[in-house]
Amino acid sequence: MTMPTLPDDQFQLYDLQVTVERIEGHCTCDMQVGDHFFLRGGKLSLPPGQSFCLYALQAAIPLLPAKQRPSHPADWMETDSRVTCPDPACRLIMRIQRVGLRTLRHDDVSPIPWEPSDQG
Repeated sequence: MTMPTLPDDQFQLYDLQVTVERIEGHCTCDMQVGDHFFLRGGKLSLPPGQSFCLYALQAAIPLLPAKQRPSHPADWMETDSRVTCPDPACRLIMRIQRVGLRTLRHDDVSPIPWEPSDQG
Protein backbone atom coordinates (compact mmCIF):
# COMPACT_ATOMS: atom_id res chain seq x y z
CA MET A 1 0.00 0.00 0.00
CA THR A 2 1.35 3.42 -0.95
CA MET A 3 1.18 5.91 1.88
CA PRO A 4 0.20 9.50 1.04
CA THR A 5 2.74 12.32 1.23
CA LEU A 6 2.33 14.16 4.53
CA PRO A 7 3.92 17.22 6.13
CA ASP A 8 7.32 16.37 7.61
CA ASP A 9 6.06 16.26 11.21
CA GLN A 10 3.22 13.82 10.46
CA PHE A 11 3.13 10.07 10.00
CA GLN A 12 0.52 7.35 9.72
CA LEU A 13 -0.12 4.23 11.74
CA TYR A 14 -2.65 1.49 11.22
CA ASP A 15 -5.24 0.92 13.92
CA LEU A 16 -5.28 -2.75 14.87
CA GLN A 17 -7.81 -5.21 16.20
CA VAL A 18 -6.52 -8.38 17.86
CA THR A 19 -9.21 -11.06 18.02
CA VAL A 20 -9.32 -14.54 19.52
CA GLU A 21 -9.85 -16.63 16.40
CA ARG A 22 -9.88 -20.10 17.94
CA ILE A 23 -9.03 -22.02 21.10
CA GLU A 24 -7.66 -25.49 20.44
CA GLY A 25 -7.09 -26.45 24.08
CA HIS A 26 -8.36 -25.42 27.50
CA CYS A 27 -8.13 -21.70 28.31
CA THR A 28 -8.02 -21.17 32.08
CA CYS A 29 -8.46 -17.40 31.63
CA ASP A 30 -12.04 -17.82 30.34
CA MET A 31 -11.23 -16.30 26.96
CA GLN A 32 -13.83 -16.87 24.23
CA VAL A 33 -13.63 -16.88 20.46
CA GLY A 34 -14.38 -13.32 19.36
CA ASP A 35 -12.84 -11.62 22.40
CA HIS A 36 -10.71 -8.74 21.16
CA PHE A 37 -8.90 -5.52 21.88
CA PHE A 38 -7.94 -2.50 19.80
CA LEU A 39 -4.69 -0.62 19.42
CA ARG A 40 -5.21 2.95 18.19
CA GLY A 41 -2.02 4.95 18.03
CA GLY A 42 -0.31 4.02 21.28
CA LYS A 43 -3.48 3.25 23.23
CA LEU A 44 -4.95 -0.16 23.88
CA SER A 45 -8.68 -0.45 24.56
CA LEU A 46 -11.18 -3.20 25.28
CA PRO A 47 -14.92 -3.28 24.70
CA PRO A 48 -16.88 -2.39 27.87
CA GLY A 49 -17.01 -5.23 30.38
CA GLN A 50 -14.49 -7.40 28.52
CA SER A 51 -11.17 -8.59 29.86
CA PHE A 52 -8.20 -10.08 28.01
CA CYS A 53 -5.68 -12.64 29.24
CA LEU A 54 -2.36 -11.06 30.19
CA TYR A 55 -0.40 -14.03 28.82
CA ALA A 56 -2.12 -13.92 25.44
CA LEU A 57 -1.68 -10.13 25.36
CA GLN A 58 2.04 -10.37 26.07
CA ALA A 59 2.46 -12.74 23.13
CA ALA A 60 0.91 -10.20 20.74
CA ILE A 61 2.48 -6.99 22.06
CA PRO A 62 5.95 -7.36 20.48
CA LEU A 63 4.40 -7.61 17.00
CA LEU A 64 1.99 -4.69 17.26
CA PRO A 65 4.30 -1.71 16.57
CA ALA A 66 5.55 -3.41 13.41
CA LYS A 67 2.00 -4.29 12.30
CA GLN A 68 1.03 -0.62 12.75
CA ARG A 69 3.54 0.43 10.12
CA PRO A 70 3.53 -0.28 6.39
CA SER A 71 6.33 -2.44 5.07
CA HIS A 72 7.33 -4.07 1.82
CA PRO A 73 4.54 -6.31 0.41
CA ALA A 74 6.84 -9.36 0.58
CA ASP A 75 7.79 -8.73 4.22
CA TRP A 76 6.34 -11.42 6.51
CA MET A 77 4.79 -8.67 8.64
CA GLU A 78 2.47 -7.93 5.71
CA THR A 79 1.35 -11.54 5.20
CA ASP A 80 1.42 -13.20 8.64
CA SER A 81 -1.34 -12.19 11.03
CA ARG A 82 -1.68 -14.88 13.69
CA VAL A 83 -0.07 -15.26 17.11
CA THR A 84 -0.62 -17.83 19.82
CA CYS A 85 -0.87 -17.69 23.60
CA PRO A 86 2.30 -19.12 25.19
CA ASP A 87 0.31 -21.57 27.35
CA PRO A 88 0.71 -24.91 25.52
CA ALA A 89 -2.43 -26.33 27.17
CA CYS A 90 -4.53 -23.40 25.96
CA ARG A 91 -3.46 -23.11 22.30
CA LEU A 92 -5.39 -19.85 21.89
CA ILE A 93 -4.87 -18.34 18.43
CA MET A 94 -5.31 -14.61 17.83
CA ARG A 95 -5.56 -12.73 14.52
CA ILE A 96 -4.08 -9.23 14.13
CA GLN A 97 -6.03 -7.11 11.64
CA ARG A 98 -5.45 -3.61 10.34
CA VAL A 99 -8.79 -1.86 10.74
CA GLY A 100 -8.04 1.80 10.05
CA LEU A 101 -5.36 4.35 9.37
CA ARG A 102 -4.67 7.44 11.45
CA THR A 103 -2.39 10.43 10.99
CA LEU A 104 -0.33 11.50 13.99
CA ARG A 105 1.94 14.46 14.62
CA HIS A 106 5.38 13.96 16.12
CA ASP A 107 4.85 16.47 18.94
CA ASP A 108 1.62 14.74 19.98
CA VAL A 109 3.44 11.47 20.68
CA SER A 110 6.95 12.51 21.78
CA PRO A 111 8.26 14.91 24.44
CA ILE A 112 11.30 15.59 22.24
CA PRO A 113 10.53 18.54 19.92
CA TRP A 114 10.43 17.84 16.20
CA GLU A 115 13.50 19.09 14.37
CA PRO A 116 13.31 18.50 10.63
CA SER A 117 16.37 16.85 9.16
CA ASP A 118 18.00 17.68 5.86
CA GLN A 119 18.98 14.02 5.59
CA GLY A 120 16.99 11.88 3.16
